[in-house]
Amino acid sequence: MPNILIVEDDAPIAQMIREALSLGGYQSEICSDGTGAVSTALSGEYDLILLDVMLPGIDGFSVLTNIKNAGVPVIFLTARQDVADKVKGLRLGAEDYIVKPFEVVELLARIEVVLRRFHRLDSVLTYRDITLNLTQHTAHIGEQPVLLTPKEFDLLAFFIQNQTIALTRERLLCAVWGYGFEGQTRTVDTHVQQLRKKCGLQDDLITIPRLGYRLRAEGSL
Repeated sequence: MPNILIVEDDAPIAQMIREALSLGGYQSEICSDGTGAVSTALSGEYDLILLDVMLPGIDGFSVLTNIKNAGVPVIFLTARQDVADKVKGLRLGAEDYIVKPFEVVELLARIEVVLRRFHRLDSVLTYRDITLNLTQHTAHIGEQPVLLTPKEFDLLAFFIQNQTIALTRERLLCAVWGYGFEGQTRTVDTHVQQLRKKCGLQDDLITIPRLGYRLRAEGSL
């Protein structure tokens, strides 16, 4: 499970982010000041850092400058929305720059993109007799290959990574098709139907009325 460091001095916001990450299947820790963030980031094993800009001690830009040699990807998460600040953050080496307030589904989608880019997610996923190789982009049921479209593959991977979690159609659209996708939610329904048919998930991929879908935990009845 990826471990994410949240650097945020506003306690309610930090807790909200932590709860959102938990729903996304991530573990996390919170640091509330810039100086402490540097030592924490350098001493811990983190897969990603969510970094505010305005912090006690030193600001987020200085934090990134001090930790960038550690090789941990950073996403700025800040109320500072000036283009100059965004450009500065990206030039310093941040992978993304998200302005508050933000939608949780957008945050989770952008986190997943960065983690995939840095290979911080498992490269092989399994669910019962289904195996997905994220590097080779191949799917098998037992020894038999399954032909999935790219979006069917990504959707199944997201379900497997988020077993037992009720996922809205909007969140699935955001995570698989991208937060800027303007398609309709029936796109998700069509792809879910295909996954059920191709992968034998009729009893495992459950429809939640008026909400979305949930993949049963592996091994549950």
